[in-house]
Amino acid sequence: MTAHEDGLAAVARLLDGGGVVVLSGAGLSTESGIPDYRGPDGVRRRAPMTYQEFVAGEPARRRYWARSHAGRGVIAGARPNAGHLAVARLRAAGRVSAVITQNVDGLHRAAGTPDAVELHGGLDRVVCLDCGARSPRAALDARLAALNPAFRDAGSRINPDGDVELPDALVESFAVAPCADCGGVLKPDVVFFGESVPKPRVELCYRLVDEGRSLLVLGSSLAVMSGLRFVRHAAKTGKPVAIVTRGTTRGDELATVRLDRPLGETLTALAATA
Repeated sequence: MTAHEDGLAAVARLLDGGGVVVLSGAGLSTESGIPDYRGPDGVRRRAPMTYQEFVAGEPARRRYWARSHAGRGVIAGARPNAGHLAVARLRAAGRVSAVITQNVDGLHRAAGTPDAVELHGGLDRVVCLDCGARSPRAALDARLAALNPAFRDAGSRINPDGDVELPDALVESFAVAPCADCGGVLKPDVVFFGESVPKPRVELCYRLVDEGRSLLVLGSSLAVMSGLRFVRHAAKTGKPVAIVTRGTTRGDELATVRLDRPLGETLTALAATA
């Protein structure tokens, strides 16, 4: 056996035992055309919008919504890749007991895992910061299109949070839609950097990890504490931790199995043994 084959066999044994909790990150969605924040070297490609910036004033919100509107077609058009589909097969077969994702693209749901816990929320929803009303992003897309009939996507590459870089002049002319219910400030229903994950959601994830027999990390560098804490918790309670991703992670020293391989083909191979 090669080292990769040995690691693959070890992950397969964990799955054969059932009770595997999956924690997925941006690396799982790169094969769907959505880039991650960090490459295999672990270096962040760009600084994302923070919660503090977003709530600070209208210019930052206009910049976010203009860029997000420009990139919406790519995110909305993304389809689950082989990795998402394999996770859904493993979940349906009972080998995976729960899926927790750090991703906001909704691709686990689209692949057939409707009960995936979206730790950081979803880009397909928006929330009003004033009245708390939630609504579909598609409805906001239609309103933004009506408010900006001359808007043309002049952006470059798509970013992980669904936006693109735009010329300043295009951003400054963009009209932002208020909440349809109260006229308040709309925000994507996602957890921005600098914002806390809702406590009930965190507690649910801890409970799922406690109820599982092992933890399988897929496509995450574990660079932020929101995901790393579950790896630390699993390791502290004596549960095996397997990590399958490209490049190094902050949780490597806690892993009982570490596999550096493409996610799609690796998970397809694992699901085929079900």
